[in-house]
Amino acid sequence: MLCIDDLCGLDPHYAPVEYLVREAAQQWERDEAMALRRAVFCIEQGIFARDDRDAIDDHAQLLVAMSCNAGMPEQVVGTVRTHRGEAPGEWWGSRLAVHPAFRSQGHLGATLIRLAVSRAHALGCDAFFAQVQMQNVPLFQKLGWKTLEETSIHGRPHARMQAGLAFYPPCHDPVSGFVTRAKVLS
Repeated sequence: MLCIDDLCGLDPHYAPVEYLVREAAQQWERDEAMALRRAVFCIEQGIFARDDRDAIDDHAQLLVAMSCNAGMPEQVVGTVRTHRGEAPGEWWGSRLAVHPAFRSQGHLGATLIRLAVSRAHALGCDAFFAQVQMQNVPLFQKLGWKTLEETSIHGRPHARMQAGLAFYPPCHDPVSGFVTRAKVLS
């Protein structure tokens, strides 16, 4: 049976020291991000049958979290996309995914969220929204988000949430992005 590690080509025993979170700059980063999304949303969670891509991918900005080896990006272990909404100044984040073996490493989900909102803020965002799976609501609340309403998406409970932009200073250089270090085990 195919598992998420096989699909993403990751060694679950590998423990990098730092991660680079930035806008996808190279084709291999985009390819690995899309493979990770398929692994998480199609195989692990079973939300989509074959692929999670949709029309939003045609114009969304793709952000990636990459493990680093000797300071160089090596493999994509997390991703999220951002895009403009229908109203002026409205932005959305979606398809936040972190490989299961890296979910407890380096605050990757939080750093992806921080870059997503900070980048949109730099591009004139007045309101940033996301449809968040219910199990992830506490993380978003810790990061300065508020719940607007509960809803169901693809048959699963979600919360429509809005970021508190005061928590996210504008990021004008998304390709340099942010570096986060792995958690130190005691």
